[in-house]
Amino acid sequence: MLRKAPAPHPALVWAAAWPVTAVFTLSNAATPLYPAWRARMGLSAGTMTLVFAAYIAALVASLLVAGVAADRLGRRRVLLPALGLALIAAALFGTAPSVAALIAARLLSGAAVGAAVSAGMAAVTDAAAPGRERRAALAASAAMVLGAGTGPLLAGLLGERVFWLELALLASAVAVVLRLPARPGHGGTGSWIRVPRVPAGNRGRLAAGIGVFGPGITATSFVLSLMPSLLADLLGSADRLLAGGIAFATFGTATAVQFAVRGRAARTVLLLGAAATSAAMLALLAAVGLRSVTALLAAGLLAGAGQGLGQLGGLSLLNAHVPAARLAEANAALNIGGYLPAGTLPVATGYLGDAAGLPAAVTVFAAAVLALALAWPLLGARTLRD
Repeated sequence: MLRKAPAPHPALVWAAAWPVTAVFTLSNAATPLYPAWRARMGLSAGTMTLVFAAYIAALVASLLVAGVAADRLGRRRVLLPALGLALIAAALFGTAPSVAALIAARLLSGAAVGAAVSAGMAAVTDAAAPGRERRAALAASAAMVLGAGTGPLLAGLLGERVFWLELALLASAVAVVLRLPARPGHGGTGSWIRVPRVPAGNRGRLAAGIGVFGPGITATSFVLSLMPSLLADLLGSADRLLAGGIAFATFGTATAVQFAVRGRAARTVLLLGAAATSAAMLALLAAVGLRSVTALLAAGLLAGAGQGLGQLGGLSLLNAHVPAARLAEANAALNIGGYLPAGTLPVATGYLGDAAGLPAAVTVFAAAVLALALAWPLLGARTLRD
């Protein structure tokens, strides 16, 4: 008689999440350093958002192949090359002699993040015992936002030396991936490079997740790309520790709200996420109109809550309903739907700010994201029943 395989240890889920945290720590570590790089290299606000957009472009391109590859080849075969790209990116950031080096580093880190949100998050679910899909979704989502907030805080404290610390974090992530149980790929047919998709019966769930996660991550992309410049405009100085602290608080809030709502229905989590992002944009409008640093801080915290809730709700739906053979591709689909507006709207805002002034551009941005955040609760929430 064959023995039943032992259930995975609960701690394995959190260990599997560490590579996601390490990659996302790199992804946002540059945020507090943008004003210093901008002054040193004589760059415009538009150019700085273009540096940010290079990361989004590479991330989206990575998502076109990473999810499919991770499902067919196995998670490890995608994660290890991605961590190698992240190591090169950290070394480039650590020297950063020119805007070309910054763009190259952002491209490489974007490609690594694309693999982390597809293969890495699927690996977290693989490590969970059957019936623990919600715990896996929480671990994967919390790992992402925790890393996203830790990077800016460390950069605020250490400056450009943070990237040498990041090399050590990424090396430890490589060691974790090598020790995770090897899971074979599921095979499959069709193109290796394609727009990620989910099985037909899950398209409504994917759309519901994107409808809240997209506006939420677009709001936090503003925190990462343009809030340091707006904060400098309001205060008349560019304090990297303050900028890093705001980013850390934003993603710390994203982490905290996910634990606060664990066990709630995905529909409830998504509705709360849409409400938080809407409130964030109202606070951002108030910050610009009143030139209020307090309102700007509130906008950052609410934006973090919106992203965290939208991300957790979307991942929970996919983990519960998408088969393992398609889960990495489903994760890629959720993230590509979120990162497309997160890349385009802040960049457009940066260039509009060069032409019309940053306060006017931020007002347009906040109004656009507010409209997106309200769209799903008003038009699509009734389509989601589970």
